[in-house]
Amino acid sequence: MLNRLHDALRLRTSPVIFFGSAAIIIAFVVGTIAFTEPMGKATKVASDWLLTNLGWFYILGVTVFLGFLIFIAMGRFGRVKLGPDDEPPEHSGGAWFAMLFAAGIGSILMFWGVAEPVSHFGDPPRAAELGIEGGTMDAARDAMNFTYYHFTLHTWTIFTLPALCFAYFIHKRNLPPRVSSIFQPLLGEGIHGPIGKTIDIIAIIGTVFGVAVSVGLGTLQINGGLNQLFGIPENAGWNLIIIGVVCGLALISVSMGLDKGIKVLSNFNIVVAVLLLIFVLLASGATLFIIKGTVESFGSYLVNLPELALWNDTFANTGWQNSWTVFYWAWTITWSPFVGIFIARISKGRSIRQFVTGVLAVPSAFSVIWFGIFGYSSFNIELNGEGGLVDRVVGDGDIPGALFAFLDNYPGAFFISVVAIILVVIFFVTSVDSAALVTDSMANGHEDYNPLGQRIFWGVAIALVTAALLVFSGADGLTALQSTIILVGLPFFVMGWFQMYALLRALKEDAGELPPIRTREWAQVLPPEEYDRREEDVDYDTDDYVVEPTFTSEVPVLTDPYEEYGEGDESLVAETGTLPSRTGSRKADLPEDGRKR
Repeated sequence: MLNRLHDALRLRTSPVIFFGSAAIIIAFVVGTIAFTEPMGKATKVASDWLLTNLGWFYILGVTVFLGFLIFIAMGRFGRVKLGPDDEPPEHSGGAWFAMLFAAGIGSILMFWGVAEPVSHFGDPPRAAELGIEGGTMDAARDAMNFTYYHFTLHTWTIFTLPALCFAYFIHKRNLPPRVSSIFQPLLGEGIHGPIGKTIDIIAIIGTVFGVAVSVGLGTLQINGGLNQLFGIPENAGWNLIIIGVVCGLALISVSMGLDKGIKVLSNFNIVVAVLLLIFVLLASGATLFIIKGTVESFGSYLVNLPELALWNDTFANTGWQNSWTVFYWAWTITWSPFVGIFIARISKGRSIRQFVTGVLAVPSAFSVIWFGIFGYSSFNIELNGEGGLVDRVVGDGDIPGALFAFLDNYPGAFFISVVAIILVVIFFVTSVDSAALVTDSMANGHEDYNPLGQRIFWGVAIALVTAALLVFSGADGLTALQSTIILVGLPFFVMGWFQMYALLRALKEDAGELPPIRTREWAQVLPPEEYDRREEDVDYDTDDYVVEPTFTSEVPVLTDPYEEYGEGDESLVAETGTLPSRTGSRKADLPEDGRKR
């Protein structure tokens, strides 16, 4: 029946994954609108239980993921290329770094750049435990420690782990761009079966909900800015209008394609965001204070990182971490398939060591600069200026309006605030259109031509979920966003542990012993339904494709090694089929079959 409906709608996707994901999303939207109060209470009760009993699991998990990435990058597998062994990187270092910046941090920086440091400055996270008083220098230091903890290495760890897995299994093993492909060492051909399809449905739903939460927060911020500048009321009606405008622009961008839509908007945003950052630094009247503070706070963050990475608020038990750190990790990990596939796409040809170092370091470094400048500019306003930011953000709870209250202290505040609103809108437009493209490719299992209607559907789905969570969830829409995303994020954290095992197992299966590491070559895999379509289509040649993941060659062995390594190694080569290490004259201590297990 699903296949007949699929064909009648002239789709080109995997029916079970597409309709399964769509059905759950539609059921959630309808249920939230029809049963607003019961749904809200059920979600709140479930999320509160999870925060109380499993918040530590989120804290521990991200830190373990970071340790695993460092282990993989620094070990012998760090030399493995994410793609064919002899293929150079597709993009130059400069272009790659620029695209990493656009991979998903823009909307986060705009929303939390002022709100996060000011919140912790006025209401210190460890006030009860360490006796830190709000509004003091100690509060400022601790505020920056937690801000960097939330938005640098740990946040990008959540993106980097699945991105590395995607890059390996898509570029090295030529598997479909789906989350289930990461589990191929465990499932084999089962990635096309019920377990694999279930994993992909969960991933798509999580992506839609994660982006919807981000759009919801952006909607609140845009509405707050419009209220301050033009007196537009902050209510459900205007939130609905803003959601419609943002997602409508995103659908236009999706229809224009990657190069004409997303790429143009992303490049514009990067330039304007950097100009805004420079303006804040130079027009603050405290440029030297901000630069010195940024450098100093980064050092403080590095010193305190081991403690912060495992801090669980055990003794004071204030509940602060549940509404901040755990919410961040749960929210961020629902973005990870979307951002991970994007990063994997642009990273073909790089080694694992280059990949992990670049993806962790470059965005984290920019976040340090961004939050340092906005954070210390905010502290300067509170300590040496007119103040008022803490009262608005902490006292009034107006986190979405923090950026515009901050800009009100700068020359040309009206013009700069208008630019900031435009910047926020475009950041969320690029988030929605990118998510629509990536979600569509996860449902299809390939990145070739797909009907425009499929991509538009996912953009509309994001808009509907955002509206259901924010507009139809009563007065406290932000709480509804947080409660929902905490629940949706849990399956992703569980899958993260299996991702580490699957990647390590695949590396051990594919990698040879000698530097540079030579690896198996794998045939390009298509989902069964897409393979069957191409079999029937005379315009396609399926000789180069397979359904069952299959490697086409074993680890290569050099055929004429003696000229390079000298005489005396013949017996070792004859016995093992491999060569001694290049690092010295000692022969490698190898198992009988000549391959490291």
